[in-house]
Amino acid sequence: MRVATWNVNSVKQRMPRLLDWLDERQPDVVCLQETKLADDAFTKLLGDELSGRGYETAVYGQAQWNGVALLSKVGLEDVVTGVAGAPGFPDPEARAIAATCGGIRIHSLYVPNGREPDSDHYQYKLAWLAALRDVVVAAGPAEQIVCGDMNIAPTDADVFDPAAFAGSTHVTAPERQALADLMATGLHDVVRDRWPTERVFSYWDYRAGMFHQDLGMRIDLMLASSPVAERVKAAWIDRKARKGTGPSDHAPVMIDLDTAPDGDIGPVVPPPSAPRGARGAKKTTPKLPQNR
Repeated sequence: MRVATWNVNSVKQRMPRLLDWLDERQPDVVCLQETKLADDAFTKLLGDELSGRGYETAVYGQAQWNGVALLSKVGLEDVVTGVAGAPGFPDPEARAIAATCGGIRIHSLYVPNGREPDSDHYQYKLAWLAALRDVVVAAGPAEQIVCGDMNIAPTDADVFDPAAFAGSTHVTAPERQALADLMATGLHDVVRDRWPTERVFSYWDYRAGMFHQDLGMRIDLMLASSPVAERVKAAWIDRKARKGTGPSDHAPVMIDLDTAPDGDIGPVVPPPSAPRGARGAKKTTPKLPQNR
């Protein structure tokens, strides 16, 4: 079974690329974030295209902002939207959807950005993550995948230059601790587990040169419980989906369970042609993802 997570940064803008990517990569389960469409608009735009490709669809949308979805060829049972007990800002936002697909409880998440350390949105982010942890603990099934745009780089190795991010969200100690607390429920960062020392990013901002020089962050994560992690045969970032005209600023994260159709081809496919080292990157000020 192939499972993917991708922040598409507007499914309407990314529709042709998304459909072509589905045809090329043939994922069995897809978790989408930042769909930026209400439920009925998502269904009107993509319902026939997805069902024609064999996908059942569950969506939790919001016009213009946020929005998550699950696409599955292996079943879509017990769908739950939102995170029980999580705060809103000020109202609940469309940031989480979960369902059981092929016997695995899968959560598609778009974690709040946090905007500025110690801001109200930053506190919202931490409280939201704490509620998520409680939901994952309560979910119970041994086989779980918690994935999506986590808006946290787990370690300094997950940004192109730690000094460039000093004082910014995504890398602060409380955020990283909140992520660690979530993982302490028994989840494994399967991409990093498989590629512990490699340069692996999933987000590059749109400014000229950032993607081509590989000045990015790894904030899109695939976290799996032990029974699922033990089935992983390949874990990788589909960098090809970030190339070309009109891409999202994120690339899909992919895992193959039980078999790997393309082989163990990670960690980033294709690899950057000439990644720029941290020494040269210090002159570049990073631009964080949209402050939603």
